[in-house]
Parts: sequence; structure tokens; C-alpha cells
Amino acid sequence: MPNPFDIQRSESETSMAVRGSLDINTAPQLAEEIDKIVASKPKKVVVDLSGLDLIDSSGVAALMKLYKGIRGTGGTVTMNGARDQPLAIFKLLRMDKVFNL
Repeated sequence: MPNPFDIQRSESETSMAVRGSLDINTAPQLAEEIDKIVASKPKKVVVDLSGLDLIDSSGVAALMKLYKGIRGTGGTVTMNGARDQPLAIFKLLRMDKVFNL
């Protein structure tokens, strides 16, 4: 199974692009990467969700883990590009307001 995400790090920010499905099968792999990202304490994380087609509760939990972890270390998280089913889920959970989507 190919990686459902790409992570790029620079001195000024960490960017992550999530694509395909973020569900019970792929969220644990992303959660491991999120632990590494949070441990490095970046000041800014940008998440591109434009390639994300489907998300379930485990995927939402992984993104919340990222959000809370980075905010907890004084950093900022920007999520953009959510569309279709993922955007509908974020709106249903009222997380579109949290993530500023």
C-alpha cells in the first residue's frame, strides 16, 4: 500500500499533503509520523487536504492529534484544501471552525 501522505520539512515550516483515504487502515501510519512531527516542535505546520478523498473517525483523530500536539508546543497548524466527503465530515463535527476550513 503506498503512503497516503508526503511530508516536507524546512527550517521555517513542516508541510504535509494527505491524499486518498485516511481511515482505519492508513491513520495509524500517519499517527506515527505525527508523533515525529510533534517531537520536532516545528513552529508552523501546513496540511494540504486537497488530495484527500475519504476520512473516517480514525483519520479525524490523527489530524486532531497533530493539531493539539503542535498547538501544545506553541506552534501553528494550517489546514487547507478540504473538499467533498472530508469537508462534510469536518463540518458535521464542527471542526471546520477549529481548522479554519
